Amino acid sequence: MCTTYLACHIINQLKEENIAISGYPRLIRLNPFARFKTRGNGGISFKIAIDEESDENPKKSCYGDNEEKSCYDDSEGKISKIKLAKKIILKNIEDLSQMTHENTNPGVVFYEGEITESMKNYAMNAIYSLISIKEAEDFAKKIGAEIHKFKKGRGIIGSLAAIVCPLEDYTYELLVYRIKENYGKKRDIDKSSVVKMDRETFPETFENIDYNNEYIAIEPRTPCPILYGIRGESPDALKIAKDIVKVNETIESYCVFKTNQHTDMHLQKVAKIKDMGKYGCYIVSGSVSEDPHVIEGGHIFFTLKDDSGNIEAAAYEPTKDFRKIIKKLVIGDQVQLFGGIGCGGTFNIEKIKIISLARKQELKNPKCKCGKGMTSAGLNKGFKCKKCGFKLPNGKKIATEEKRELIENKFYETPVSARRHLSKPICRMDK
Repeated sequence: MCTTYLACHIINQLKEENIAISGYPRLIRLNPFARFKTRGNGGISFKIAIDEESDENPKKSCYGDNEEKSCYDDSEGKISKIKLAKKIILKNIEDLSQMTHENTNPGVVFYEGEITESMKNYAMNAIYSLISIKEAEDFAKKIGAEIHKFKKGRGIIGSLAAIVCPLEDYTYELLVYRIKENYGKKRDIDKSSVVKMDRETFPETFENIDYNNEYIAIEPRTPCPILYGIRGESPDALKIAKDIVKVNETIESYCVFKTNQHTDMHLQKVAKIKDMGKYGCYIVSGSVSEDPHVIEGGHIFFTLKDDSGNIEAAAYEPTKDFRKIIKKLVIGDQVQLFGGIGCGGTFNIEKIKIISLARKQELKNPKCKCGKGMTSAGLNKGFKCKKCGFKLPNGKKIATEEKRELIENKFYETPVSARRHLSKPICRMDK
């Protein structure tokens, strides 16, 4: 299924039962290198606002079909609404999740109380490293959270992290959903309206279009319930953008999520290459110790080193023109890399900052006094001019400094079409 759609669907049903949501639901992306994960490895959380005291005029709240309807007297106050909310949430997950798929293992966590430092640390561990189902279950019990596991229940790892994750830097995403009859069909979005939206709202919205690769980034490439998604700095900017985008199909609903997307929250700054490990994401500095080289498939590799060791770094084919930047590096360049290490041990580059450029010299033949470039007169015979015949029997090639196309203290990033959910785009680097 689609985690965000499931959350939006549940929230709308809760609202129908007069159960309000406090603030925006949260979409928290976790370690992008986790082996068992959804495509974007995201968990959803939302806060239910329930009054401590009962209503002055109690009434019945019911949920379910005629054969199995549960009613709660509002005079019971907070407890009755909590029971109703839990029933709605769990029933929707049972009904809508594609449980027959072997990789569908949802989890739900209910928690009431303050968010402690140890809980925030749990969330950061889920973003920086790997957490097992048992570790998540043990931690939930320790803090008094109520968990519900469906099948293997792997979803409790991300559910718990989504509740407790601290958000200092954050963005928002507006997701628009299709009606069920259109799942799997080609999306009918007016591309010109997306271009108009991007030009009128950037940088308050961003990553809408990859112009170089003619890629409409707001449109998913999977047969999921999402029609499109717009990312931005504020809910107001997103709603303005939504009004500009035109579609030629029915919209079921939409939700705005507060999220850690595009914040570089997954990156840990390390002092040494040796301090990095597999499945982690890092910011690391070093020097280029091997000229970039291309392998079959168009992937580009080079070696980064510091006084603690070295690591192979790569820009893969889907990063398109970003590879041209990497190819311009030379031995001795000082760079800062942003990215992560997969199971193969190679550093996957998301962004690069040029710290300093090595001097690159080029040897050229001398020029003749007539102004014409000279050519070799033979091995150890100097140079001669074909135009006027002048010779330099003891002449040598002249070293000239080649102008570098890269710019020091500048960031270069992968294209929108190849960018990770958590990667902070250059337009946000001052946030």
